[in-house]
Amino acid sequence: MITRKVAPALAAGCTVVLKPSEFTPLTAIILRNLAERAGVPRHVFQLIMADEETAPKVGTEFCSNEIVKKISFTGSTTIGKHLMKLSSSTVKRLSLELGGNAPFIVFKDADIDQAINSAIASKFRNAGQTCVCADRFLIHSSVATRFITGLCDKIKKIKVGPGIDVTSTMGPLISKSAVDKVVEKIAEAISEGGQCILGREPLSIGPNYFAPTVIQNVNIESKLWRDETFGPIAAIRTFETEEEAISLANTSTTGLASYIFTQNMPRMFRVAARLQTGMVGINDGVISTASAPFGGIKESGLGREGSDLGLAEYLETKYMFVNY
Repeated sequence: MITRKVAPALAAGCTVVLKPSEFTPLTAIILRNLAERAGVPRHVFQLIMADEETAPKVGTEFCSNEIVKKISFTGSTTIGKHLMKLSSSTVKRLSLELGGNAPFIVFKDADIDQAINSAIASKFRNAGQTCVCADRFLIHSSVATRFITGLCDKIKKIKVGPGIDVTSTMGPLISKSAVDKVVEKIAEAISEGGQCILGREPLSIGPNYFAPTVIQNVNIESKLWRDETFGPIAAIRTFETEEEAISLANTSTTGLASYIFTQNMPRMFRVAARLQTGMVGINDGVISTASAPFGGIKESGLGREGSDLGLAEYLETKYMFVNY
């Protein structure tokens, strides 16, 4: 995420002051050191470190200081809205990549094996902690049993462990509080009629590790369905018609990414056009690429990263009329 922000800013001629997450600062420090070794002047790309207590103060200074002309932020929708308010006093330009709650729709004519493999790639990479992870699985009732059975078979092969162990295929959640949130959401979903068919529990190998989990028949009013879940939890519901699938997918207040699986080309474009998300993956679960614009609509944020549109976020348009 840091490179997607810093690289276009530098390419556009801007200087950058970066405050990385207080939970994951090490990669930012390494990138800053590498940039200096590559010849980027120290004052052109600067770092400012903060802990949980001082981070809000840094954000307030960024947003209120007139020297700062642009804010680019990736994080929660709640914090993004707060930064918008703070930035209004100086009318700053903002790029906001906020929360998601991606629907993953499998139609009855889908290649089910392809859909299962894509579900594993989309939901369980980084233990479900990316903004474009599939969260809400909408599966046509005629293929639901086959999909869920195949998904669970694949999940059972995931090895949860630390990243420094080369045999690990899924790592921990970022903090114990993240695990607690997942536990709370699962308990609520089950109390409201959801059925857990795999996983559900934290793992004994460490406080931040959680078992990949599958819950079906999730109530659409539960937090597990309504809110983005940064964790390895697949929430599943079935549908009967294309219209029903689109309606359920579009109920979220966020609109970052969505995924559809079908072999019917007219359906691909028909459904993709109606889904209220900034990005749609068709028959694939990993959609990010540097040459494509990355970003969402609704409460998922403002602006785009990647492609020429990402570079344009750091440029101002000037019109000059000359009578010579």
